[in-house]
Amino acid sequence: MSRHAARTAVGPLASLFALVAAAALVAVSAGARAATAAAAAASPACTSPVPPPASGVSTLPPIDAGTALLVIAPHPDDETLCCGGIIQRVLRAGGRASIVWITSGDASLLDLLLIERTLLGWTDQARALGLRRMAEARAAAAALGVPASAQLFLGYPDRGLLELLGAHRTTPYAARITDVAAVPYPAALFPGHPYTGESLERDLTAVIERVRPTLILAPSPLDSHPDHRAAGLLTIAVSVRRGALTQVHYWIVHGGEGWPAPRGLVTGIPLTPAPRGRALTAAPFALEPAEEDRKLLALQAYRSQMQVLAPFLLAFVRTTELFSPLAAAAPAAAAAPQPVAPTAR
Repeated sequence: MSRHAARTAVGPLASLFALVAAAALVAVSAGARAATAAAAAASPACTSPVPPPASGVSTLPPIDAGTALLVIAPHPDDETLCCGGIIQRVLRAGGRASIVWITSGDASLLDLLLIERTLLGWTDQARALGLRRMAEARAAAAALGVPASAQLFLGYPDRGLLELLGAHRTTPYAARITDVAAVPYPAALFPGHPYTGESLERDLTAVIERVRPTLILAPSPLDSHPDHRAAGLLTIAVSVRRGALTQVHYWIVHGGEGWPAPRGLVTGIPLTPAPRGRALTAAPFALEPAEEDRKLLALQAYRSQMQVLAPFLLAFVRTTELFSPLAAAAPAAAAAPQPVAPTAR
């Protein structure tokens, strides 16, 4: 499907059912807000001092055959939304691109409501959703040119990552939706690893050591989604200990109410900076038309998500992608409780 044809494929039921599902998200949102505060107070791994960038200018390193890119994605589809263009550019330059998905997106209440058509007895359906989203992630990554060996899944709890950085750093966390306390997916890198912050940190460190990236693209701690904030904080903690924080640049997907605007597929316009990222200096990475088209093709592999969130997802197919160095104020801002929008995945 071309960018023009996809403009109308925006899931007409999404808005209606998003309102219905919003009530179901309230309880999960409250838990996430409490977990944010707990993570900030109880996780020494994520309170490492973060030096401000050397200058106010955000610049990505040159992309060439020596580039080894690692995209850290909290959920399947985040890697395409944030970085589908730059992934292609790295591979075309002869470099390496890898993706690590921290969760499998198995706690999406909108998906369970609209696709599985239930919010009751959802344990088996949620795990099946996780498997489906992992398969979609493989198809999307392949469309971008990422080899199967560089498609890495960790399988940690969707909507539970902040819990792992706080109260469940050493004690296993029982995921509310899937009702498991360890990685349940045989195709994950480390199946059976417990849902603890220590285990997650070890596994992410193992991925970084395996990939040996020269450039890491991670979610900003200023993102309004709790899993994104947690993934950003964890990346910072691991990178500080490795002495490699300067390798990390940050992106935002849940950047504020109504963003990105306009919603849907609109050709020929750049991605504007997110309201929640005003404290950051975002550098635009310009995509070529062929890269935009391939990014759209990869996004369309996420059929489950396109059914419920198409206008939001398609709004990231723009002429630019945005990446920032971490603003010095980001960790403190990320620790403040934030609402979770009904579109959160």
